[in-house]
Amino acid sequence: MPASLLDFLAGGLLQFGWWQMLLYLLVVTQITIFTVTLYLHRSQAHRGVDFHPLIAHFFRFWSWLTTSMITKEWAAIHRKHHAKCETAEDPHSPMHKGIGNVLWKGADMYREARLARADIEQYGKGCPDDWIERNLYTRFSNAGVVVLLALSVVLFGAKGVAVWAIQMAWIPFWAAGVINGLGHWWGYRNFETTDTATNLTPWAVWIGGEELHNNHHAFPSSAKFALRRFEFDIGWAAIKLLEKLHLAKVLRVAPSLNLRPNIAMPDAETLRALLAHRFQAMTDYQRNVLKPALKEEAAAAGARLRALLPRQLRKGMVDDGRWLNPEARAQLQAWVDARPRIQALIEHRKRLADVLESRGHDAAERLRQLQAWCAEAEASGVRALQDYAVRLRGYALAQA
Repeated sequence: MPASLLDFLAGGLLQFGWWQMLLYLLVVTQITIFTVTLYLHRSQAHRGVDFHPLIAHFFRFWSWLTTSMITKEWAAIHRKHHAKCETAEDPHSPMHKGIGNVLWKGADMYREARLARADIEQYGKGCPDDWIERNLYTRFSNAGVVVLLALSVVLFGAKGVAVWAIQMAWIPFWAAGVINGLGHWWGYRNFETTDTATNLTPWAVWIGGEELHNNHHAFPSSAKFALRRFEFDIGWAAIKLLEKLHLAKVLRVAPSLNLRPNIAMPDAETLRALLAHRFQAMTDYQRNVLKPALKEEAAAAGARLRALLPRQLRKGMVDDGRWLNPEARAQLQAWVDARPRIQALIEHRKRLADVLESRGHDAAERLRQLQAWCAEAEASGVRALQDYAVRLRGYALAQA
């Protein structure tokens, strides 16, 4: 106990040194990150995992205490982000709102999105709506952070204000800013998704696995974000620990892809696998068909690929220049138009994407279209495209 009032004001009841304060911050901010990624994101927004009621309610309490975020609102805003990704209706797309604004004003965008009550009702279905949610966590949503401030001052004295301020800035910066901003701006991509989502790093334990954002957009309902051997998702490690303690139940993970040899024609199993792994199929096309063709074009011209086609335009070719500015898009289109072979490969890719993304046909019609596409690809005379079609025919979901 502190010996005097001055000691109490300086160090509070605990009289922690700076290293102890740092350890405390590491623990409590990690719990807050787990609250967001495990409960709000993977469990409530995407239904990838269920938690024991005691764990679920702890997360609800901790969210109220440390962030003042309401479960229904968070889940609704995030679901809308997926539904309207990279459009003007996306609550926090850097492509439309600017990377600087999302990075530094992400929390303001969250607060603005909360005001769209029709969206909250539309996208927020299925979230907690019990007595304590209505009468405490929602009705007095800002009271938790005030309680936390008081506790911080009592425990740590004047230094507690700084500790509290760091806790208050943690989620607005790392989640609302870095993940929503840089996670759609910079990094590497395992999957050619129809948005700009990227993986910031293969491991960043301080943001709970959320750094694997491209993986998440490829398989939104998966409770596991790490999908490559070199990637580590600390959030998934926490889920598996809770599962062993019978405190969590995993509902969905990304399905594994199997490749069957000697499949003469795409079948229903091929179609099921392609619909689950359509982004993997598009990624395979980019890497195994278009990229080699681009290198061949460069070799034929006696130039390096980066001299023949700048990196920005090569990246734009993945999605037909969707994210390029009008001038760069026109430049890319003119470059493609002058190369009939590249143009044909891009057209083949577009028709395949139309088959996989189409929602207007039944499974039998879609399978017929897929079979026709494979037949055309194999008759194209382009070796890389023929090999790709053979590989595609063998797609299957691995048995669990």
